[in-house]
Amino acid sequence: MNDNNKIELTEEDVKLADYIYSILKSQHLVMMSWGFQSPVVISLGLRFKVNGFLLKGSVHILYNGGSDLFDISFVKEDGTLKNTLVGIYFDQLVEVIDNHVEKVENYNERVNQEYNIIDYD
Repeated sequence: MNDNNKIELTEEDVKLADYIYSILKSQHLVMMSWGFQSPVVISLGLRFKVNGFLLKGSVHILYNGGSDLFDISFVKEDGTLKNTLVGIYFDQLVEVIDNHVEKVENYNERVNQEYNIIDYD
């Protein structure tokens, strides 16, 4: 990347993005419920688009080497920052992202309504 506005990515960035992606894939169905798409390696992390009930936009996950934890930013479609969470453990990534992208009250009802699922109980 020789563009002046872009940062040169390192092999460490790629490995870190792969590591983050492997964590998210460990709960594949949850990850897919976010409308996960277009993952991109960024400096010290991973960025991807989402299309959830709570957020339509992107999620940026950055590794904070000083604390050995992750920082997550949630960005709306128009590019404005919705919020940032600092100091997230690797085993909390999926749950924290799910709670900020997809998980609403009465989630099952909302999914049924959104996708016209008929409950045959």
